[in-house]
Amino acid sequence: MANTFSSPVVHLELRTGNLARACAFYTQVLGWRVERIELGCGSYQALELGGRIEGGVVESDTERASWLPYVEVRDVAETTDRAHMLGASVLLAKREGPAGWRSVIAAPACGEVALWQPKA
Repeated sequence: MANTFSSPVVHLELRTGNLARACAFYTQVLGWRVERIELGCGSYQALELGGRIEGGVVESDTERASWLPYVEVRDVAETTDRAHMLGASVLLAKREGPAGWRSVIAAPACGEVALWQPKA
């Protein structure tokens, strides 16, 4: 089945072992504004990247910081299943959040990608 829907990158999330240092760096070097957003399950550092793509920073157990692109898809479950059938590992199964559903997949030679389906 060919995907006739172009899936745009809509969000970039930085995973880092040092949240404060990463936020300070990007604020001072690139002028990106950081805003703490309180959620029911904790907080999130939103990044204003200065364009059409949204951003955020999360602290995680990682030695090397990495960016995770969020790609908007029509159906997270269907796209996750299709990626898995094509050889991708499912790192995070479909999960609902306040604004939509997401999953995270990874495939050899492709890296990690978060699949995102916003709520209507």
